Amino acid sequence: MNTPTVSLVDVASYLPENRVPAEYFLEFSKDRRQPKGPMFRAPRFRHHVAADETAADMVIRATAPLVERHGADVLANVDVVVTHTQLPDLAVVGCGGEVAHRLGAQPAWVIDVHNSGCASFVYMMQIAAQILRSGGGRSALVAATQNCAGQVFTQTEVRGLAQAPVPGDGCGVGLLTLSDGAPLLGTECRSYGEFFGDMTGEVDPPRKYWEPGTGQYRISFTESKIAKIFARGNRLVPEISLALCDRLGIEPRTVDTFVTNQPNRLFLRNWRDALELPKDRHPDTFDECGNLFGAGIPVTLDVENRAGRIPNGSLVLMSAFAHAGDFAGAAAIRWGAAPDGAGVAVR
Repeated sequence: MNTPTVSLVDVASYLPENRVPAEYFLEFSKDRRQPKGPMFRAPRFRHHVAADETAADMVIRATAPLVERHGADVLANVDVVVTHTQLPDLAVVGCGGEVAHRLGAQPAWVIDVHNSGCASFVYMMQIAAQILRSGGGRSALVAATQNCAGQVFTQTEVRGLAQAPVPGDGCGVGLLTLSDGAPLLGTECRSYGEFFGDMTGEVDPPRKYWEPGTGQYRISFTESKIAKIFARGNRLVPEISLALCDRLGIEPRTVDTFVTNQPNRLFLRNWRDALELPKDRHPDTFDECGNLFGAGIPVTLDVENRAGRIPNGSLVLMSAFAHAGDFAGAAAIRWGAAPDGAGVAVR
C-alpha cells in the first residue's frame, strides 16, 4: 500500500515591531564578561517581543497570512497542532492548547515540543507528517516561536554579555496537509544525548532557576564549551543534510534552496561550503533578525517565498542543530506554488 503524501502547503511568519539596532547594546558592552570570538558577532538588527506579548500572541499573528490565503475554516479544522516555544510563558506547558482555542480549532492532537531547539521546525514537521500518514488527520499546523531575546537577553545583568546582541525574536508557522502539492520528501532527525550537559544555565549567586533569590538567569558559556559547540555545529548540519540526501538519492549540489538555523555568519559560510553550494542558494535573515533559534528556518522560508525566490518545483533542503549539539534534523521539500502565481507554497 502506498504511503500517503504529506505536503508543506504554506508558510508564514511574524516579527515583533520593535526593531533593535546593534548600537542598543554598545552602552552596556563594557560589562561583558563572557568569551567573544566568532560565536557572538552581532547582527545589524534584531526584533524584540513587547513586554505583554505572549508566545500564543506571536503564533496567532504569524498565522494571519494563512487565514488570509486559505480562510479561517482551514485553520479551525486542523487535526494536529505542534508547537515549540523557546521561553514558555508558563513553565510547565507550551502554548499549543491556547493557540488551538484562539484559532477556533479542536484538534485531536496538541503537542508542545520542549526539545529540538533550533531544529524544532524540522522535528515538528516529522511528528505531524507521521501522525497524518498514520490516519490521525488530514492537516497540521506547526509553529516555532523564539521569544527570549527581548525578555532574557535584555535583563540588566545579561545585556552586557557578549552573547546578548545575537538573538532576535520571531515566529514561523507551517501548514501541512495530506496532498501532493509541495511534498515532504523525507526527514532525518537524530538525538545526541551525550551532549546535553554542555548547555547550562547559571545565576550568581547560584540557585535553581525557579527558586527565589537575587541575580538574573542566563545561559553559561566557557571557552572550552564554545570550542566544542563550534566543532559540533560545523559537523552536525552537513552530516545530517548529507545523510538525508543520500537516503533520498539527492545530489547535494542540486539543492536549489538550503535553509538552516543561523547562530552566526561563520556557521552559515561553513555549512554551504560543506555542501558545495553558492551563497545565493543559502539564504538567511541573520543581519535583519539575528539568531532566531527554532524560528530561523520558517521565517527565512517565508521571506524567500514572499520575495519570489523559491520557484515552483524547487528542491528545498532544511537543516539545523540544536543547543550544544544534542539534536540535529534535516528535511527536504519539493516546493509548490499557488495556482494564481502568487508564489505561496500551496496547490
